[in-house]
Amino acid sequence: MKCDKKKCLLALVFLSSLLMSLKVYSNEPETNWKYVELVNPFVDSHRSRWFFFSSACRPFGMVSLSPDTDTEHSWGSGYMYGSKYIRCFSHIHNWQMSGVAVMPTVGPFKGHLGMDSYQSEFTHEGEIAKPGFHKVKLTNYDVTAELTSTMRVGFHRYTFPQSDSSYVLFDTGAFLAHSPTAYSEVWKISDTEIAGWEIMERTGRRPKDTPVYFYAQLSKPVEQIVTWREGKIVPNTKPERISGKNVGLAVKFRTKANEKVLLKVAISYVSVEQARKNLYAELESWNFEEVKHASFDEWNTWLGKIEVEGGSREQQIKFYTDLWHALLGRKVVSDVDGCYLDQTSDFPRICRIPLSASGKPLYNHHNFDAWWGSHWSLDILWSMAYPHLMDDFCNTMLDMYRNGGLIPRGPSGGNYTYVMIGDPAVSFFATAYNKGIRNYDADLAYEGLRKNAFPGGIRDHAGYEHSKDAHSGGMEYYIKMGYVPDGRANVVGMHTTGASMTLEYAYQDWCLAQMVKAMGKQADYELFFERSKNYKNLWNKASGFMQPKGTDGEWLPDFDPLELTEKGGFCESNSAIYSHYVPHDMQGLIALYGGHKKYAERLNENFVKSEPYGFFRSKDTKSGNWTDYGNQPGTGMAHLFNHARAPWLTQKWVRKVKAAYADVTPYGGYRDDEDQGQMGALGVLMAMGLFEVDGGCAVKPYYEITSPIFDKVTIHLDNRYYPGKTFQIVTTGNSDKNMYIQRATFDGKPWDRCWFYHEDFANGGVLELHLGDKPNKQWGIGKLPQDD
Repeated sequence: MKCDKKKCLLALVFLSSLLMSLKVYSNEPETNWKYVELVNPFVDSHRSRWFFFSSACRPFGMVSLSPDTDTEHSWGSGYMYGSKYIRCFSHIHNWQMSGVAVMPTVGPFKGHLGMDSYQSEFTHEGEIAKPGFHKVKLTNYDVTAELTSTMRVGFHRYTFPQSDSSYVLFDTGAFLAHSPTAYSEVWKISDTEIAGWEIMERTGRRPKDTPVYFYAQLSKPVEQIVTWREGKIVPNTKPERISGKNVGLAVKFRTKANEKVLLKVAISYVSVEQARKNLYAELESWNFEEVKHASFDEWNTWLGKIEVEGGSREQQIKFYTDLWHALLGRKVVSDVDGCYLDQTSDFPRICRIPLSASGKPLYNHHNFDAWWGSHWSLDILWSMAYPHLMDDFCNTMLDMYRNGGLIPRGPSGGNYTYVMIGDPAVSFFATAYNKGIRNYDADLAYEGLRKNAFPGGIRDHAGYEHSKDAHSGGMEYYIKMGYVPDGRANVVGMHTTGASMTLEYAYQDWCLAQMVKAMGKQADYELFFERSKNYKNLWNKASGFMQPKGTDGEWLPDFDPLELTEKGGFCESNSAIYSHYVPHDMQGLIALYGGHKKYAERLNENFVKSEPYGFFRSKDTKSGNWTDYGNQPGTGMAHLFNHARAPWLTQKWVRKVKAAYADVTPYGGYRDDEDQGQMGALGVLMAMGLFEVDGGCAVKPYYEITSPIFDKVTIHLDNRYYPGKTFQIVTTGNSDKNMYIQRATFDGKPWDRCWFYHEDFANGGVLELHLGDKPNKQWGIGKLPQDD
């Protein structure tokens, strides 16, 4: 047998990367942290997005400390596994936010020359990354860097060689990810204290310059301060301080061989004094191991809310890595005392979260990318296992409504970004409210969500349009015509795709209808429920697809259901996928297709055609664009067969999609933007075999059942919200081949439905699924609650 040298080499490279990825993240066995050990932060880190990789970070940590190999773009930046150099260790990897870059160096001083000069090669040999910890060797300087953190304080431990010229750089003027640093100031407070602030220049998404403040402590007294501006060393003045554009400060000291120097860096978006307060509240100790272990403890507790047994080790690694991402990306931005920066008005102002009787903030304030698509991921997962997060984020959004007049879609820097389209906050609130998660002002939420559903609300600010009289969301058309036309004149912004807006608005109208019905607001229920039928206005019976219309009511010409560009009328997707986007009225959609059998056949064709492409859109040919599990609009498609009376096809295709996204090396796993926990949460739900096509927004929410990949899943319920102790899913006969549900029991009683109510989940119980290698086409084929 001849060996193709190129193919053999590629195979060896892949095997090497797999072995390395399995080694480097678990190189330090810590048996007390079972779930931490099953997370591999390096998964798919070869093409990272700035906020994707945050190793030395607590759950939703305000400090998200990690090495940066690439620093000049929002995409392809942060820690990139295949890069040659580490440029710095920075403390903020957030949606449209970055800041506070530090770097240890040894030898001739290069700080003033910039990162291209002082960056260091590094090696994966001996590198460790876990939730809450990172260790890596800077080979140019023979420095081993170790990183951990509390919620608001980064903690560094640098092991230096013997040198008379050891430095720690504070490159406050550096360009990090999204934009230049507009201005910064940094100064020495004492021989062991440094402080400063930086202004992140506004971006096309984050509309205002945004400050970050820091307060740092060193374990070793500084012998000399070096400052620079615009590439030149600036002679020191007393006190040692530098300000301006492209400035920085370095501390210098002599070190012995293997001497450890510790550095604490606390941040705040309010003031240096608040950063100092955060440090003294969270990290007075200098015991690095103690803090690292506390981080492991916290992560292990969060991850252990969901326990899985069985499956392969790789499947468990992917599961807990997915879960880690779902608990990582949408960072806290409020201080330990509840203060936070608001920039929704003309001038920045400092606001404060209400305090409990004990003087602690009642919730955290968060910064986050859009909720767009989270009804099929985070909304479901968090409301099941982490309901307090729903309260935190609902309160964050209501604070913004009080301060700025709109419930946001994805805020950054204390302001609106108007990222993506629609009002996905409404599904988030509806899920929370209808599952009994209500520790916020529900009447105020109703007021803000209703405002968003009319002209002038958040829907009218599509794709980063910031003007106060925004109309790019087409709400006047939607109210008047029942759809948003494509080809509208004088429309600015990205994602101004009328067809996708129409379909998403219809779903969001239904979500609002469900929430207000539960609140007893019957007139509004009838109004929004009627509007939720507007999806039918885009159905072209002749083509059998949802199609964009113009302002004249005619179908746009040159229709191509596989067209992915926005000229096709659909946001980051196409008609082949969006033609199945009616999560709130599946029976109405199925009727348009001609009934259950015809719909299931059409949907099945989508999966058959896209399977050779890994259920991911193709860059080279449109042939694979029938499904796309690399972006939000299509991530519910495999679960739709339950509604077409063909649950065995949901069981089949969910398993196959899960297998296509099972890679646990640095070169695969998500295939596209993981999107601050959304794809991670989706992976967790698919692995557990639970989903909610309607996003959990119904007045009486229910979960849909498919085939889990594990023998046993235990979800520990939060007794502040739910009366039960645990909900378990137990399988018998589970294997890669045995993917089909043969029969089921619920708390020991026969169960022939492919769903159960959230109320049953909240009370705790055991769902047992017996699996086989052939579909049982009689199990679970009855009506779902949505059908009535």
